[in-house]
Amino acid sequence: MTAFSGSPTPHHLARPAGRARWTMIWLAFGATTINYLDRANLGVALPYMTEELNLSKTGAGVLLGAFFWTYALTLLPSGWLVDRIGPRRMMVIAVAGWSVVTMLIGAASGFLVLLLLRLLLGAAESPSYPSSTKIVARWFPSKERAMAASIFDSGGRAGTALALPVITVVIAVVGWRGSFVAAGLLGLLFCALWLRVYRDPETHPRLSAEEHAYIKEGGGADAGSDVPPMAWAKLLRYRTTWGMIFGFFCLSFVLYFFITWFPSYLVDARGFDLLKLGIFGMLPALLAIPAQWLGGALQTRLINAGRSVSYARKVPLISGLVVSSVIVFAGVVESPAAALALLALSQCALCFAASSLWALPADVAPAPGNVASLAGIQGFASNIAGFVSPLVVGILLDSTGGSYVAPLAVAGGVALVGALVYAFVIGKIAPLGGAATGPAADAAPTPQQT
Repeated sequence: MTAFSGSPTPHHLARPAGRARWTMIWLAFGATTINYLDRANLGVALPYMTEELNLSKTGAGVLLGAFFWTYALTLLPSGWLVDRIGPRRMMVIAVAGWSVVTMLIGAASGFLVLLLLRLLLGAAESPSYPSSTKIVARWFPSKERAMAASIFDSGGRAGTALALPVITVVIAVVGWRGSFVAAGLLGLLFCALWLRVYRDPETHPRLSAEEHAYIKEGGGADAGSDVPPMAWAKLLRYRTTWGMIFGFFCLSFVLYFFITWFPSYLVDARGFDLLKLGIFGMLPALLAIPAQWLGGALQTRLINAGRSVSYARKVPLISGLVVSSVIVFAGVVESPAAALALLALSQCALCFAASSLWALPADVAPAPGNVASLAGIQGFASNIAGFVSPLVVGILLDSTGGSYVAPLAVAGGVALVGALVYAFVIGKIAPLGGAATGPAADAAPTPQQT
């Protein structure tokens, strides 16, 4: 029996009649949507919480970023746990945990209580992305991974987009505290659906033999594989791993502006009222959803046309980050409409690039037991950016009298650095342990074959 290889995909494989794998990834989309709805709730409610709780801009930046302190730190053990006990159990534990914490935020009485609950929320949400990445690896051949990953990850844009109109309506009716309670209840309802519907391929009662064979022949990773995982310390010897870390940091630095400070930007810098915020504020995130699906579909098309996995993954990564740097101009144009258009283009380009991100762990994992761990490692870096980005924006706003020119200029520069990382730090995208994974691979061992 040979070692797991996540990258090669026979291009000639015909699509089977079964659709069970797509049901599973749309469930993961639902989990991600709720995940982002809950984490974005604070950003939407913040303009209405600030006066009641006496929060400064810097204090608000700390609260927005505090989520990512524990989220980033717990991504590492969460990825390891998902690899060991599977996505079905870990996902329901995560959704139930963060839903309860979200409801408790609605009862917060001051800065310190909010800070503690944001820290708990970060820890509770951390298993979500490693679980969804594991689902991609188990349920999809490599030529469909980018499309599958784009679907579940676009739940982040859906949750962010829904947060603006839905939560603003809830705030208008029952106040900002009620918005957190409602979001938490939605998550608890989803837990029941998840337990009823989700199964791994080996235990799914409605997965046809034809579809199962299609997944396996295309490089899908079986949960029961006996290929031993590579130790974490050895994963970090590879240049590819470090490219995934630094590249994802740069992309996330820009993306988290939209998740955290974007509603405040529209209110403070562009004078949007509650109605305009709810209507126009959701447009960039809504447009970013089909942009991300387009990136995933493009990769499937490129691989089917005979292009390498490396080429297919890097085209959206590099081009998307370059285009996203137009965010810098949103800080200097006079027209609110032009600024909104530039920000929408930037977020669409970021999500076009992001279509590759959560396919990479399965592409480069040397064994099935490393997929969620690699997702946790790159996610750790992403969410260090999630802490740094809102804090940097808050500090720059306080130091410049509330101007968004400097924060948006910094974001544009970071996007260009990310494009350079994906272009030149990551070499050929292939399972770690082969000669093609970078100079560091020369000194790194290859997993044993059994």
